Amino acid sequence: MKANELKRGMIIDIEGVPHLIRQLEGKSPSSRGGVTMYKVRYTNLATQQKLDEAYKGDDVVRIADCVRTNVQYSYREDDTLYFMSTDDYSQYGINAEQIEDDIPFLTDQLDGITALIMEERLLGIELPQSVVMEIVSTPSSGGSASATARPKPAVLNTGLEIQVPEYLSSGEKIKVSTVTGKFVSRA
Repeated sequence: MKANELKRGMIIDIEGVPHLIRQLEGKSPSSRGGVTMYKVRYTNLATQQKLDEAYKGDDVVRIADCVRTNVQYSYREDDTLYFMSTDDYSQYGINAEQIEDDIPFLTDQLDGITALIMEERLLGIELPQSVVMEIVSTPSSGGSASATARPKPAVLNTGLEIQVPEYLSSGEKIKVSTVTGKFVSRA
């Protein structure tokens, strides 16, 4: 595959080791005849180390041979999180360190997760674009709500703390972006 076709979440084979694309940035040249450069931040799925690479648009990279399957978050036991395949009910475990950025968005029985599996081993997960979460605590608005409400802090059912509009209160369900970690809308 050419570098200009890469997308966040893809798994690339670098010297026989699978690497997950965490960030991808394209930089267009300012001069004529220049070549678009792509800066990619990988996570090595074997060691969890970060790797930064730069490619020209027509450079070729090799896609890793892995399977994508839909899973549901099941439970956590010590430092291992377990997911169940919605196709064949297989259980897959993964160390919490490998997906630490995704943990604040994982709620019980969360569907819509894509698991990246290679040789019957869970390498990583891709969350849906947004998830529904419940506000556990937030200060009361203290006045009338308006269309231009100021944001206030709110703690969600997973412990994640985000800014929400003033008119929301504890117990309400909201949509949160898993990409930005910000409030999207009421659920």
